[in-house]
Amino acid sequence: MKQNKREQLVNLFSVLKEKGQINAAVLVAEDGDILYQGAFGYENLADKRLLQEHSLFELASLSKPFTALGILQLAQQGVLNIEDPVERWITGFPYQGITIHDLLTHTSGLPDYMEWFLQHWDHNKIAVNQDIVDMLMNHQPQRYFAPGEGWLYSNTGYVLLAVIIEKASGLSFAEYMKKSIFEPVEMRNSRVYNRRLQPETIENYAYGYVYDVHTEQYVLPDDVEETKYVSYLDGIQGDGTVNSTIHDLYLFDQALYTDCLINQVSKELAFTPASLKNGESVDYGCGWVLRDSPETGRIVGHSGGWPGYSTVMIRYIDQRKTFIYLSNVEQDDEYEQAIFEAVENILFDKAYKIPDRPADKKKKEIDPAIYKRYVGSYSLQDGTAADVTVDKDRLYMQITGQIRFELFPASETRFFLRSLSVEVEFILEDGVATRLIIYQNGAEEEAVRIVEANSKV
Repeated sequence: MKQNKREQLVNLFSVLKEKGQINAAVLVAEDGDILYQGAFGYENLADKRLLQEHSLFELASLSKPFTALGILQLAQQGVLNIEDPVERWITGFPYQGITIHDLLTHTSGLPDYMEWFLQHWDHNKIAVNQDIVDMLMNHQPQRYFAPGEGWLYSNTGYVLLAVIIEKASGLSFAEYMKKSIFEPVEMRNSRVYNRRLQPETIENYAYGYVYDVHTEQYVLPDDVEETKYVSYLDGIQGDGTVNSTIHDLYLFDQALYTDCLINQVSKELAFTPASLKNGESVDYGCGWVLRDSPETGRIVGHSGGWPGYSTVMIRYIDQRKTFIYLSNVEQDDEYEQAIFEAVENILFDKAYKIPDRPADKKKKEIDPAIYKRYVGSYSLQDGTAADVTVDKDRLYMQITGQIRFELFPASETRFFLRSLSVEVEFILEDGVATRLIIYQNGAEEEAVRIVEANSKV
């Protein structure tokens, strides 16, 4: 049975490699046996250095299970309690009623720091965790909801958890991760790394690349206007910046089946869905995304996305199966999901399809003067707004609370985003846009133009 799975995995990834449609390191395991591992593509595009199975990747939000684990360890030791109010550990914290558990489960309602830093931070300075704390203390941006009354994925919450780990342990976040997680399970290549804040020469480092539509080349995110925030947000830890390899993550996965890092009670807490005050539960525990199905049993996992990196670890804990995928070249999200589905089907003895990677997106050359028709603010169904602006002959859209994305023309009225499977179509009346339609994941959402926005035409 396992041999058949091995052969199918070899077939899947050999075909993707032959077609040049994958740039990633992958590992698939079952019952403590590695069924397949491999690395495809480049670690460094500049010198054509190939990816290796020991290449080191930025994990992005796949760092969150590590941060959560650090908190659960300290709770298990009695150093802190997950029901502690945040203000017990961060003196003067201005948002009342938020507990450590709220931070772990994304039920705090805290605003995301990225929007504030995009608008107000000096982009020539690299922010660190204390700057996030100072933002919350000094500016007190409005929270989205009261603690426990909703669920919203919060990078801010995980930065605060890293700060609490430091205060409770007396160690830096990086030192704590090394001493309490990496070393006990012999994750020798793993580390917390902020490469722009404290650059080092790391031989096996996998640089992350994004696609530049204007040049039709893969480049570092630092060189693309839309993703330059990677530079000034580089010093922030806890929500990301754990770096690891596929083999180290496999060791981490296997350790979670034992009591070497946390005991069974703590694991059950980590893998229990969060409950809201209205009685609803959400498919997120303490640092883990949760899923359950009759075919696969209980699944705990996490993904990560940061310009140039796409990461995932999926743990089928009832069946002791694991899939680890670390990519350092931006890919279409639906295409990656199709790879993950193929691997899952192989693991569970189902028929699988080898996906085809879509071609890199190419923009249509049109007269930028027509962009003036589209400039304005459009009301979305959830009460937020999509602001469309022009800057230096380029068209942009920014939805409330999100970063600004450039819109690239597929035609004079239909546009695509660089990094997401999203398209935007403007509907014209008498030569002026009155509404727009957002196409995403097979769904459509219409937004009506409400007011003309200022533009730099």
